[in-house]
Amino acid sequence: MSKVNLSKERMYDIIRAPVITEKATMGSEHNQVTFKVPLDASKPEIRAAVEGVFGVKVKAVNTSVLKGKVKRFKGRVGQRSDVKKAIVTLEAGHSIDVTTGV
Repeated sequence: MSKVNLSKERMYDIIRAPVITEKATMGSEHNQVTFKVPLDASKPEIRAAVEGVFGVKVKAVNTSVLKGKVKRFKGRVGQRSDVKKAIVTLEAGHSIDVTTGV
C-alpha cells in the first residue's frame, strides 16, 4: 500500500459530494459511504483524502465510472457528463455522518 501526500485543497477537490440514494444508504449498514469524485482521482488518493478530511480509517475503496447518457432537449441532442463514484468501506468502529457537511 503506497502512501500518498495530498494538500488540503486537493483533498477537498477529490471529495466532491456524498451520494445520497437508496442504494448508497443501504451501504451504510455495512460501514460504507459513497462519494462523487473527479474522473482522474485514484484509489490511493481517495483513501488519503477521506482519512485526512474526516479523520477515519479506510478499509477499502471501490470505484465505478458512470458514462453520461445521451439526452434530448427541445429536439437537440446533448450528453450528460461522466461521473465517478467511490464506495469507501470504513474500518469497524469508524463512521462518517454525511448529513452534517464538512
